[in-house]
Amino acid sequence: MGLRAFHLFFIALSVVLAAFCAAWAVNEYQVAHQAMVALFGVTAAVTTLGLIAYGVAFQRKTRRL
Repeated sequence: MGLRAFHLFFIALSVVLAAFCAAWAVNEYQVAHQAMVALFGVTAAVTTLGLIAYGVAFQRKTRRL
């Protein structure tokens, strides 16, 4: 596994973790209605989208010919 493949794998793993954190926060907010949990959920969702965009940009930048 090369450095490029490892980097893409690590980005994908980070996307999954951030998405699970966002889903957990949404579920927790439905139960507790705490502002910090809502803020965490929004932050995790934005992070998920940012990591996806970064992964796509990294893949395009390092595409092999």
